[in-house]
Amino acid sequence: MILNFILSGFLIITFLLVITKRITGLIRAFRAQSIFLFLYTFYQGFTQRNLELLVICGLVFALKALVIPFVLLRIVRRIKAEEDLGLIINPQLSLVIATVFAYLSYLFAHNAMPRANSPESAAFIASLTAVCIGFFLMASRMKALGQVIGLLVMENGIFLAAGAIAGGMPFFIEIALFFDIFVFVVIIEVFVYKVSRLFTHIDTSKMKSLKG
Repeated sequence: MILNFILSGFLIITFLLVITKRITGLIRAFRAQSIFLFLYTFYQGFTQRNLELLVICGLVFALKALVIPFVLLRIVRRIKAEEDLGLIINPQLSLVIATVFAYLSYLFAHNAMPRANSPESAAFIASLTAVCIGFFLMASRMKALGQVIGLLVMENGIFLAAGAIAGGMPFFIEIALFFDIFVFVVIIEVFVYKVSRLFTHIDTSKMKSLKG
């Protein structure tokens, strides 16, 4: 029951990501998704009495729900970015595409996992949906920050899949992964700030004018 609530919240927030039109709204939605990921990891660690999972869930909350959203919001304030994400596909059609991703994820999980109605299967479906929607965000948002968040959403989905299939990655691999994500976000902050200072915008579609 608790897992169903957590996974439902994770999935609902993932769908909200595709209809969000503002950068700050997208960042806050990513934070909410990360909180549900934290709750899932905490529940698994608590019920399994697994100290490593409890440590990992603390890192999930600290990095994904606090540090990364703070850094991304600071980027928005520093470069005075426009709130509009620059949608290539409108929110209504984006929601339809996200629903198709969820259905395809269900079909794949139903065929790949023997216990189709198990909590692990539900988590696997949610994780595949998040990975697909994260990739979709990267492809359908013209602003660099929107594409960065799409990549982070994909990583959330991969993390959830690891927990659903194998009970989590090995502890030291998780620590290394979190460190890589943190370094990546710091680099992105510097990169986006420099691009904004040089070109006065962060719209990747306008980079085509640099060809020649």
